[in-house]
Amino acid sequence: MIFDINNIYKTIAIYSPYILIAYSIIIFILLVVQIRTAVKLKKLSSKYKKLLNGTNDKSLEQLIFDTMNLSNDIASENKEIVKRIKNIEREMQNCIQKVGVVRYNAFENVGSDLSFSIALLDNNDNGVVISGIYTRESSATYAKKIVNGQSKHALSAEELQAISESKKII
Repeated sequence: MIFDINNIYKTIAIYSPYILIAYSIIIFILLVVQIRTAVKLKKLSSKYKKLLNGTNDKSLEQLIFDTMNLSNDIASENKEIVKRIKNIEREMQNCIQKVGVVRYNAFENVGSDLSFSIALLDNNDNGVVISGIYTRESSATYAKKIVNGQSKHALSAEELQAISESKKII
């Protein structure tokens, strides 16, 4: 097959306007893509610079170190807080947590319920029961030590009731 150079020139001459239009369209599309890419790159570059510069003239690296140090400080402080809370919880076991009050009339000839028994117990049922006996001529107050919900002294029915009431609260 022999190529005739004249035929090639004629073909190019016939199709040259179309080739020129096709090249122009391709160049235009590439130009649009280039402009869009440049705009996206500028936005990305701006974000990147902000990220690297950070705020208050701190670099991203400095911000990360500062955040790590702050995180370590918070973790250390949290450990101390947990230790203090455990200590408080342990100490609270020995604080009065249970209270029972019974008012009663100790003697028939005295009006109203002016006598009382109050049980003040910790979480382990240790504490004291205080009783006040009122009569027309006098009044007396008694305290009895309570260990594990029991006393080595004889307890009245009202004192036992106050202890029982204190245990119902929790």
